[in-house]
Amino acid sequence: MKITVETLIKAPVAKVWHAYTTPDDITQWNTASDDWHTTKATVDLRVGGEFSSRMEAKDGSFGFDFAGIYTKVVPNELIAYSFGDRACAVEFMPSANGVTVRIAFDAETENSVEQQRQGWQAILNSFAKHVEARQ
Repeated sequence: MKITVETLIKAPVAKVWHAYTTPDDITQWNTASDDWHTTKATVDLRVGGEFSSRMEAKDGSFGFDFAGIYTKVVPNELIAYSFGDRACAVEFMPSANGVTVRIAFDAETENSVEQQRQGWQAILNSFAKHVEARQ
């Protein structure tokens, strides 16, 4: 099952793309709530290149790595990647009002579809807030 989340970001596509693919930016926006943070991120943005980010609870009680391999990269348009046995596609769709970022990913079985949708949407909302604050 695919889950899709999206948001409109009021910024030029080049800024949106840069913030999504730059480790220093990723560590600033990659969080679903204020009690979590991303402590490090790596990006090798090319087909076959790897990425990873370390997400941790700020109180130190829990953390995990999110990592994968890029399967398709079209600058300012699309990033597709695999993570484990799952896949994700991130589309960047410019319009007169900004850029719609749409993420479609394979659901996992541990958490409900709604929990997964809410978590990924929260991270995407954090991303939008980060990009728009830098205008």
